[in-house]
Amino acid sequence: MTFVVTENCIRCKYTDCVEVCPVDCFYEGPNFLVIDPDECIDCALCEPECPAEAIYSEDELPDDQKQFLELNAELAVVWPNITEKKDPPADAEEWDGKSGKLEQLER
Repeated sequence: MTFVVTENCIRCKYTDCVEVCPVDCFYEGPNFLVIDPDECIDCALCEPECPAEAIYSEDELPDDQKQFLELNAELAVVWPNITEKKDPPADAEEWDGKSGKLEQLER
């Protein structure tokens, strides 16, 4: 089992979640974070830390967010690992809660 970073993280990219991860399984892209499903130990510590509520257990992944399970696995092998909290983008609050952000994803 794994946790999955979903669409609402795009352009918000709060990094509160990475500090609590005991196995450092978060990876950072230009405007999105992902969780490596092979490294995640399903501890659930990250989920409540996400201000954008963008992290879900694989079992509780909403139907319209299922593609993010594969996307997390794909991008975790190419993006660098992140283990420390950083400041969010200046416009993060403006993007929080907006739908249809997948087209905004920068690889």
